[in-house]
Amino acid sequence: MFSRLSTITLVGLALLISSYSIMAATPEEPVWPALKQTYFGDKTIQDDANDVLVLEAPKRAEDAAIVPITIKSLKPQTKDNYIENIYVFIDNNPMPYSAKFHLSPNLGSVDLSTRMRVDQYTYVRAVAEMNDGSLYMVSRFVKASGGCSAPAGKDAAAALARLGKMQLRMRQPTIGEPVQAQMIISHPNYNGLQFDQKARKYIPAHYVDKIDISYNGQPLISVDAGISISEDPSLRFTFTPEEHGKLEAKVRDTQSEEFEIEKDI
Repeated sequence: MFSRLSTITLVGLALLISSYSIMAATPEEPVWPALKQTYFGDKTIQDDANDVLVLEAPKRAEDAAIVPITIKSLKPQTKDNYIENIYVFIDNNPMPYSAKFHLSPNLGSVDLSTRMRVDQYTYVRAVAEMNDGSLYMVSRFVKASGGCSAPAGKDAAAALARLGKMQLRMRQPTIGEPVQAQMIISHPNYNGLQFDQKARKYIPAHYVDKIDISYNGQPLISVDAGISISEDPSLRFTFTPEEHGKLEAKVRDTQSEEFEIEKDI
């Protein structure tokens, strides 16, 4: 659902305005009904689907700019019955629709972790869409504020010098057994809401909007990302290598810069 941004500032503002129009008039009013109608229409979503999905998030975040979230499936992925997409919403963020994970049954199981910015006290939601189209949701309330406009952890020069440097971390895998891997990319992930105190202006949006991870050329995970993903995006996941091969991660940002890394297994 996310599209490539050709004019970062103008389109970023348009996205924010559109998101605010979705949100309720006052903070006391629930945001989710409007979001649900916008993205899923009249489709039925099973709430509190704790028998299908687990969402882990801190009740009170230590740092609102890097709030860890983990999403796990309680059922294995099979070719006949698997989670095809996971949508992440942060209700009270400027752009509530935060990420979409497109998943392959080749994963074997769903165990994903990343880090999000949280702007104010809010519900964080994960909606799983099965390959038959059925929808299941779990949610957690997170107490955090200021994460979307928090200053970057590195100065602009340091961020630019390391832009696009990537890591693929994992313990020594065993063929046929699940292994946890982590992709990290050095990127400031400016979301258009951070203010440059020296220049006295907002930093133009420039963030990672696409991540593709594959094994031996077969897709495992594809992520459409929005402005809520934290600085230096990280994605931890579990997969099962059934044979020796190559794990590859490709990343694109909103300025059409592309980065990639691969690891032989």
